Amino acid sequence: MISITPVPPSPSSPPAPGPCPDLRALAPALGDAELAITADALALGQWARVRTLLTGTGTDWDLRGHRLTVLATSPGSAAWAADWLLAEPDSGDAATLLALATVRLALRGASSTAAAARACATAAGMLPDDPTPWLGALILARRCGTPDGQEHAFRQIRARHRDHHHAHHLMTAALAERRPDGGDSPRHPAHTFAARAAERAPADSPLALLPVVAHAERYRALAAAGLAPPDPADSGHWSTPHAHQVLRAAFDWWLEWEGEDHPRRTIDLNFLAHALFHEGRMAEAAALFPRIGPHPTRAPWSYTGRDAEAAFRAARATALRSARDTAAH
Repeated sequence: MISITPVPPSPSSPPAPGPCPDLRALAPALGDAELAITADALALGQWARVRTLLTGTGTDWDLRGHRLTVLATSPGSAAWAADWLLAEPDSGDAATLLALATVRLALRGASSTAAAARACATAAGMLPDDPTPWLGALILARRCGTPDGQEHAFRQIRARHRDHHHAHHLMTAALAERRPDGGDSPRHPAHTFAARAAERAPADSPLALLPVVAHAERYRALAAAGLAPPDPADSGHWSTPHAHQVLRAAFDWWLEWEGEDHPRRTIDLNFLAHALFHEGRMAEAAALFPRIGPHPTRAPWSYTGRDAEAAFRAARATALRSARDTAAH
């Protein structure tokens, strides 16, 4: 079991259409230009730019988690973070970047899971209010750990930021893989988890779209187990009464949403457009593609093993063409 020593949160912990783009649009920064520039600088060893970026990020935990997970993907990020920590031994930001970068190395087999867990523990000890070191632990447990390890890390994240977006996505994906022979009952743990999270989240939280994510993740798990067709267009997965209810509620919520500055909003919009397209609701899907703009994401367009860019291009062209034809009539 992969875990790190729990560090209780401090009582003062903060509350919670143009042409379809090329593969560069699948970069993880999701339109955060400042982040993309800083990631490039980090690849050149300019860790001082990272320090400035994270200082400006403050305690916006979703933004901080997004930025640090992306920075951890920069070439040489672990080595540069280690240099930063050597120069500034008390820097919790450096320790957290090193933790996430070491997790990334462990997932690629370039470091041990034990080293990654230790790095997360070190960062958590230096920044007890910050959920981001525990996000690293959850990413590690999601791929290399046990259900108990996943749930422990998730609880620690929620203790620090109740509505942590990335953590909820990770847990939804992990739960979707459990009981692969259990069909797609609305009572499956992935669906009940997502529904409960959506219900208890603030009215303007993008966690309202988590049930859509659960539906796609469950399809991925069923297809991987040979219990659903590998082509989502053949599955009927998005045509059930439960799927219709989830998608209707999600699209209606999105129409009223005014919080489109969330750092990971594009991920949710991709999941929603993907689901609406496969349900055959082309007008609604067509409304989303311009909002996604040049930022398609690999998930869920890459499910199951498909080329994400090609799948996105095809869906976008079909939905926009269908919407135009309907308007002409």
